[in-house]
Amino acid sequence: MPQLILLLIGSCMPVLGAVLLSPVLPRISQHFAATPGVDVLVPVILTVPALFIALGAPFAGAIADKFDRKRLLIAAMVSYAIFGTAPLYLDSIQAILASRVLVGVCEAAIMTCCTTLISDYWSGPLRVRYLGLQTLVATVAATAFFALGGLLGADGWRTPFWLYAAAALAAIPMAVLLWQPAASHHKERSPWPWRILALPCLVTIGGGVVFYTLIVQLSYVLDDAGVSDTAAIGGITALVSLATAIGAGLFAKVSARGARTLLIAEFVVSGLGLLLIFMAQAVPLIIAGAVLTGFATGVLLPTLLTWAVNKLPFAQRGRGTGLWTGALFLGEFLSPLLVSALTAATGGLGLSLAVIGVASLVLAILTATILTVPTEPLNAPAAQEAS
Repeated sequence: MPQLILLLIGSCMPVLGAVLLSPVLPRISQHFAATPGVDVLVPVILTVPALFIALGAPFAGAIADKFDRKRLLIAAMVSYAIFGTAPLYLDSIQAILASRVLVGVCEAAIMTCCTTLISDYWSGPLRVRYLGLQTLVATVAATAFFALGGLLGADGWRTPFWLYAAAALAAIPMAVLLWQPAASHHKERSPWPWRILALPCLVTIGGGVVFYTLIVQLSYVLDDAGVSDTAAIGGITALVSLATAIGAGLFAKVSARGARTLLIAEFVVSGLGLLLIFMAQAVPLIIAGAVLTGFATGVLLPTLLTWAVNKLPFAQRGRGTGLWTGALFLGEFLSPLLVSALTAATGGLGLSLAVIGVASLVLAILTATILTVPTEPLNAPAAQEAS
């Protein structure tokens, strides 16, 4: 199934952008130490692509619907390789920051097109399985890219940027093996699917905040608990990533239940895991809470995505997927900002995680009571599929 492999590889590109540079940020700070505001600008190098995925994904979806998913994907992969490798020769922090903005724009198109094409090519149980697999592969890739970034960064802070060139290589088999679905010949004007997606996107913003909280904060939590060895922190982070991957891998098996049942369980377990981290005095309990939350968010992402895209007809699928992708990455971008604000307000990182945990439990209660979340099986064939 080469098409699925290529689309999963494409889906890993935004993950590459998110974690690859984490290990070399201190070195970048040292290199540009004379630049005013470097302490603010360097962390933004890591986070700014997520903001532009959030802003750009709906527009990428509109272009994919109006013109051609396959061509947009290939153009975005090649551009991603060009802008991603640009810091190899750029000599100012401002120029690097501009290249990272363009990387985010490309990632918006890549993520939207890959997810849309998975939904185009497959329906029913296969679609559910492959959307879960998308989260699983992205999670495993995140762990691998983090380690790879650290290894390559040992040779210098610029070296990890060479990995972005892989996108141009992947674009070649994509051009040969992927196809634009036949329903694209129907160029009728179709409205944005606001009514279908308003609720899934709002819930996804909250889910994105919960999902990303531990990815960013776990190393700080462990450091506060007295775990200072980087190898130990890396091992614990890998364990949590494994729990997320297991959750994503189990999604196909639990998708016979409706989005409502799954979301309630996922938000409850995520919230309880964060509260356990807050209350725990011992490191093993902190790890247990992190694993719980990681597992629950692994099932959460494909649940939210399948809920969002399952009801979309072909003519709206690109825009709908773009809106959902934008909502997820908006949540991910907001997550560290919220935690920082909460930490300043409460006086401690642990308390801020507890607030996010309570918010997750509130989302579970809202899903169970007020929100009109569907109860039919997520793995049922959608009512309207492309011919």
